Amino acid sequence: MKVLFMGTPDFAAGVLEAIINSRHEVVCVVTQEDKPRGRSSRLVASPVKECAVRYNIPLFQPHRIKDSDVVEQLKKYEADIYVVAAYGQILSGEILDIPVYGCINTHASLLPKYRGAAPIQWAIADGEKMTGVTIMQMDEGLDTGDILYTEEVAISDIETGESLFVKLEECAKKLIIEALDKIESNDVKPLKQDETMAGYAPLLTKKMGEIDWSKNAEQIERLVRAFTPWPGTYTYFRGKLLKILEVTLISEDEIIKSTSVGGNLSAATESKEYGKVLRASKNDIYVSAKGGFIKINKVQPEGKKPMDSVAFMAGYKIESGEKFG
Repeated sequence: MKVLFMGTPDFAAGVLEAIINSRHEVVCVVTQEDKPRGRSSRLVASPVKECAVRYNIPLFQPHRIKDSDVVEQLKKYEADIYVVAAYGQILSGEILDIPVYGCINTHASLLPKYRGAAPIQWAIADGEKMTGVTIMQMDEGLDTGDILYTEEVAISDIETGESLFVKLEECAKKLIIEALDKIESNDVKPLKQDETMAGYAPLLTKKMGEIDWSKNAEQIERLVRAFTPWPGTYTYFRGKLLKILEVTLISEDEIIKSTSVGGNLSAATESKEYGKVLRASKNDIYVSAKGGFIKINKVQPEGKKPMDSVAFMAGYKIESGEKFG
């Protein structure tokens, strides 16, 4: 089939490359405009644009996909189907009706759960054990169209946003080719989404990464993993921002054993002294949270390079009783 592809980030670039290397023909790639980045505000191309340029595929970067002149331009490519993956703009009904086989979306969750921009990270943050990829027939809503094909992917107990991205990208690359082949042969059984099961995965912001130490310890640990590598998690220590790069959950018995110091550590959580450094040994930092304890393994102080807890302790001489947040 002749495919017109719409997408922007890394995940979409992987899907695009899989289609390029299949028997289907990509006649045009549509992606967002180059964005300014960094202090210099230098314009940077999207990963999808870079992929299209690498394979010498016609490229289109409209400012607003719904504009009438843009719609007319899309029609000129005479694609059989539009494949969308994290494009970043909602398509109009007029666009959805252009290709013979309509428009399909490659989404990194098991719809209707986690509709929206950041399904990978929120699935980890919420403690899900299973996620996956959904190929859906697009309508004018946000990830609300009929489900065509799905494949499940397990979420491990040490999963990060980065590692789950890799799993889902590989799944999506395989599933989109299977979907295109089946759609071409009319092997399609659309399934309506169950609206009672719908969930939303909002766009991530830096502010969302600020750790609230009054949250459950399990929630904090999941958030750190989910927001790795972006947008990252952070707290404040001695008045300066401190990025929290890696943590683990730890029990009271493990803390006492590792520090050879007794005492009722649970008293800190019971008295709501959240974010308090309970023990600071030569090698480890233990912090209280609601209902549990966090061991901080890796951090990045403001203006410094990432470092493990041993280097952090050596440089900052942290003492029990100090507070994070």
